[in-house]
Amino acid sequence: MGVCVFRPILVFDSGIGGLSVLSEIRSLLPGRDYVYLFDNARLPYGELQDEVLISGCVDLVVRLARQIDAALVVIACNTASTLVLPALRAQLSIPVVGVVPAIKPAAQLSRVGEIGLLATPGTIKRDYTRQLIEDFAGDSQVHLFASSELVLLAERKMAGDPVNNEDLMKILAPIKQTGLDVLVLGCTHFPMLKQEMRECLGDKVSLLDSGKAIARRVDSLLPDNSMVTEKMGLLLGYHTTANIEPGLCERLELLGFSKLSYFPPAE
Repeated sequence: MGVCVFRPILVFDSGIGGLSVLSEIRSLLPGRDYVYLFDNARLPYGELQDEVLISGCVDLVVRLARQIDAALVVIACNTASTLVLPALRAQLSIPVVGVVPAIKPAAQLSRVGEIGLLATPGTIKRDYTRQLIEDFAGDSQVHLFASSELVLLAERKMAGDPVNNEDLMKILAPIKQTGLDVLVLGCTHFPMLKQEMRECLGDKVSLLDSGKAIARRVDSLLPDNSMVTEKMGLLLGYHTTANIEPGLCERLELLGFSKLSYFPPAE
């Protein structure tokens, strides 16, 4: 199964949503080694109290980053990024990159001055999100839509279950009632449902996420990238439940994971 040669990049999320960010980083930096940690024991993060979310994330990420001697950490979760970055940066000497909703490019892209943010309840309510809107979309009408159900739909899709289009239509119905032309996917799970969302919302609504921007940021923070070969690097996974569904295991193996291991939360 191999051993990481270069210090790996650690990518963290509550579930499989961070794979949408990981895929963008691997496309840009295929030769790096990657470790993906998903805290599926506490999914979905949008329903957790802030203190619980922060303490659990910091413990998991710091322990694994030190164990694998990570070169860099990516918090590939919008909800966690709005809360845990200062605490992580206080404990780790390596770069820690967070994910923020693509409010600024959405406002620039919109032709009608009307955009939407679709995210988890935790991200929607954060002062951080409100400040992003104020700073970068002050001249736009911004609609806010909160959903934890979409997180679970994406998780089930990755495990091999078909997406229930009726459920998706109900969730997205308020969006269709607006005149927006750009929708920010403010949760890394949501790009997993892009195809189904496009079919529901139509061609007039552009879907925007932060994956490519995060990949470029990671590239800029790793000075040894020029030394890494183009041969696809190692990809390891860690999960916080004792077991994961067979369908998800099969899907992750198809994506290139050579090993999946249990990484228990702190007692």
